[in-house]
Amino acid sequence: MELIPHLALVLAACVADGLFGDPVYKLHPIRLLGAWSLLWEKLLLAGGLNGHLGGIIHWALVVGAALLAWWALHRLLVLWHPWAAWAWDACIAYSLLCLRDLLAHGRRVLTSLDDLPEARRQVAMLVGRDTQRLDPGGVVRATIESLSENLTDGVLTPLWALCLFGLPGLILVKAVSSLDSMVGYRNERYRRFGWAAARSDDLVHWLPARLSVPLIALAAVLLRLHPRLAFSAARRWHRMLASPNSGWSEAACAGALRVRLIGPISYQGRGVNEAFMGDEDWPANLEGSHLDQALRLTLVCGLLALAFGLGFILCVHLLWPWMWNSRPW
Repeated sequence: MELIPHLALVLAACVADGLFGDPVYKLHPIRLLGAWSLLWEKLLLAGGLNGHLGGIIHWALVVGAALLAWWALHRLLVLWHPWAAWAWDACIAYSLLCLRDLLAHGRRVLTSLDDLPEARRQVAMLVGRDTQRLDPGGVVRATIESLSENLTDGVLTPLWALCLFGLPGLILVKAVSSLDSMVGYRNERYRRFGWAAARSDDLVHWLPARLSVPLIALAAVLLRLHPRLAFSAARRWHRMLASPNSGWSEAACAGALRVRLIGPISYQGRGVNEAFMGDEDWPANLEGSHLDQALRLTLVCGLLALAFGLGFILCVHLLWPWMWNSRPW
């Protein structure tokens, strides 16, 4: 793909996401991917392929189908008119970005904090933990944790994949993340079958998770928060989460905001954690002002990620034009 159409694709998708948020329609790519995944999961498990091999086949069928479906229609539209193919690509890219929706979910929690039952209901849409007994501080902590974790897998990785590898990279990342959310669990059903989905998800987010730390620190500089604490907190507490990636952005956000996160967490009535992420002199009983800062931090991180992604595109085009022009899409 040539430089100008690719830059226009990235910008069009990001502007559309910023203006309108995630579109809701029956043939949304993630909805189709989920239905396809469930179909093959049932067929493979019914056929006795419930181990690693079945999971690898499932992964290949779902991710391969997502890429093939995009490529086939893209090539057909190219035969009609190149700009028709570009418009198709822009529509798919826009459908797979979600920064505005992430911020909108957090904003809904913020505006409902005076109504605790409603705030608990809103935060339950973001997290999987029990929310029925959360106090206002717990609601805010849970929301900030969701924002910081989703910053990597919902914003940075998809956006940078689109910038660096074009729409195929974005489709691959979103397909892998969707599979992980569907089968990447450590329970009896998915421990072996979901292995490929979970490990590939860890792989695609590995570098963006670690790059999120300096990005959050830079955003903290711009917002006059605590950039140095973002680095030190990420080093000290990134291992508190079971995921090899999510802890980096969450700990960095805790430091940048100078707040304690996590704390008491229960799932289905069973307590799974009591420890806090952050220094003891940092506040844990958080308020709306902390959530407002977290929302602004997330937005600035998203804008910085876009700026760096566009800068990378320009650098590759100027320094290694043969590499850019040799790409098949």
